[in-house]
Amino acid sequence: MIVPVSAVFAAVLGLLLLVLSGIVSRFRLKYKKSLGVTDDRDFEAAVRAQANLVEYAPLGLIMLAIAELNGVHSGLVYWTGMAFVVGRVLHAFGMINGRGGPHIARMIGILLTWAGILAIAVLLLWNVFQVYG
Repeated sequence: MIVPVSAVFAAVLGLLLLVLSGIVSRFRLKYKKSLGVTDDRDFEAAVRAQANLVEYAPLGLIMLAIAELNGVHSGLVYWTGMAFVVGRVLHAFGMINGRGGPHIARMIGILLTWAGILAIAVLLLWNVFQVYG
């Protein structure tokens, strides 16, 4: 069994995590702070952007892979995954550029993330209902 759609999204989110980790590492080196953050708002925003990705990405990717493995139409998995991944990218961008405050990319990003999770949850439930009645 292969899950090529989920694999592509996992790769993109993995790359995003590396970028965010690099940003956080630069702040950690700059402030010589291996744990926690300083009063620097940009540092705190970078840490939260990275942590937020780590909080949402695993569940989204697991749900996408299950849907793909269970035979949910690949187009639905693709577009739902695309909304989720674009949401994660926008959220990280908005979090860092908005310095943790309100930013349009951050707001759109979280809405796309939530919409992606909701959509894949509905698709999974619908798939189980269709298969097992």
